[in-house]
Amino acid sequence: MTLPFYFIADSAIIDSKVVIGNGTKIWNFSHISSGASIGENCIIGDSVFVGKNVVIGNGCKIQNGAFLPTGVMLEDDVFVGPHTVFTNVKNPRAFVERKNEFRTTLVQKGVSIGANCTILCGVTIGNYAMIGAGSVVTKSIIPYRLVIGNPAKVVGAISKDGAQIYY
Repeated sequence: MTLPFYFIADSAIIDSKVVIGNGTKIWNFSHISSGASIGENCIIGDSVFVGKNVVIGNGCKIQNGAFLPTGVMLEDDVFVGPHTVFTNVKNPRAFVERKNEFRTTLVQKGVSIGANCTILCGVTIGNYAMIGAGSVVTKSIIPYRLVIGNPAKVVGAISKDGAQIYY
């Protein structure tokens, strides 16, 4: 049996019961919470937060400052731009406990999410969709769609390799 090989920066915090796949790199000041699962050959940039039981597939790139709370599931080959924020509660209040109301957000294979996006909980972003920088995703997105804005709206289609297709 061979031991897994991965890189963890000295300043990163890795809680107990975390699974990290071969070839993955976790950079400075990132925090990976208990029960999280990170696939093979992923890059977790500086100051990324990965919540409890979050699932990250193989080949994902999570850029600096991203926030992935409990309830987020990324399939393989997902790109999450810097300072992207996912949510997990629809109606948060500081004085109301809502941990039993966390909603799942699914980001399917090959999706790219631009810098500074906000992804509201409970949505599915379909295979190979592309979310423009600064967008706020409030509804599910079907595969191969290009969306931009606040709220994010479909403005075109996108190929698997990222070429825009107008329709």
